[in-house]
Amino acid sequence: MKEDFPLLKSNVVYLDSAATSQKPSCVIDSISNYYKSINANPHRGAYNLSVQATSAYDNAHEVVKEFINASSSKEIIFTKNATESLNLIAYSYGLDNLSEGDEVVLTIMEHHSDLVPWQEICKKNKAILKYMYVNENYEISDSELEKITSKTKIIGITHVSNVSGTINDVKKIISVAHKHNAKVVVDASQSIAHMKVDVQDMDADFLVFSSHKMYGPMGIGVLYGKEELLKNMTPFLMGGDMIEYVYEQDTSYAELPQRFEAGTQNVEGAVGLVEAINYINKIGYDKIREHERELLKYSRSKLEELDFLELYYPKNIDNHSSVISFNIKGVHPHDASSILDTMNICVRSGNHCAQPFLRSLGIDSTLRMSLAIYNDKSDIDHLVDALIKVNKMFEKYKES
Repeated sequence: MKEDFPLLKSNVVYLDSAATSQKPSCVIDSISNYYKSINANPHRGAYNLSVQATSAYDNAHEVVKEFINASSSKEIIFTKNATESLNLIAYSYGLDNLSEGDEVVLTIMEHHSDLVPWQEICKKNKAILKYMYVNENYEISDSELEKITSKTKIIGITHVSNVSGTINDVKKIISVAHKHNAKVVVDASQSIAHMKVDVQDMDADFLVFSSHKMYGPMGIGVLYGKEELLKNMTPFLMGGDMIEYVYEQDTSYAELPQRFEAGTQNVEGAVGLVEAINYINKIGYDKIREHERELLKYSRSKLEELDFLELYYPKNIDNHSSVISFNIKGVHPHDASSILDTMNICVRSGNHCAQPFLRSLGIDSTLRMSLAIYNDKSDIDHLVDALIKVNKMFEKYKES
């Protein structure tokens, strides 16, 4: 797989795909070819180049619809990333549908982009923000689901935690939520590159993800929403291409999905996203899961042999995706990450935009390695050898 990714032909050991994945040549070439052959503003010109750009952009909605098994391409909204998608939901749906005393329930695992917007909306509407916490195995237990009540209107849940790698049972949580007539927002940013996402099967009301975490380009994200919800929501951005008629004192809005796609869109990003989807489909999720599970199993066994590490992930590998957070005892993760960089090893250090989650675990930050289809066991071996060296460098300081 490494041969498909130009950047990985160097000696770099890239273990930060949860932050952003590397891009295969086919994705890079698709964007270059778009600019070389059909670059024009879509939905605006009657000339051939604009018609081709429009066709490419509209086709991307259809491809994403098939990819996540949505009912209609009208349910696929392009944004610049998952963060914008989550903000769109909070302000276009939450602001109009939450009343004083209503409750929003999030998991403590949520990324700041699925947490901070709901903080703001709850403050504005005098709603109550509640959290479901993890147990000692980094999972949401059934007892935490009892926090979902008749007062709950919105639930936000990450499909896979970007800190612990926990795979949440979103289908079960959605089922519980719908019994109380609550709407569920699923953040699939950390799952979409690793496992099949079927919005109809899970019955998600909203689901978001970013292209750049699934081998596609930066600058384009996806918001899925059930059509009956989207068509009654207030547009988040106003401007060109999201309108039907504009008068001096009034405006009518375009149909879905254009209603939520104001302004000139990232057509080259949509083209790149389509190519990334084609790349994933060509490999197949079964093969991706098989490869990554074997690599995850190997990683866990190697890291667990290092007694100087603190590890933060589920015990059950069946409930664990491709993210592993850990710390070297007595060494700040920023220091460790910087030293690993001198050995051409890329891992994340910090709070991973999940400060409340880390705080609930009693830690401030961690090192984080995250796997993708282009990683292999040699990457893990390099990391383990490097961690041993880093620990030895700091041993004398620990003793003092």
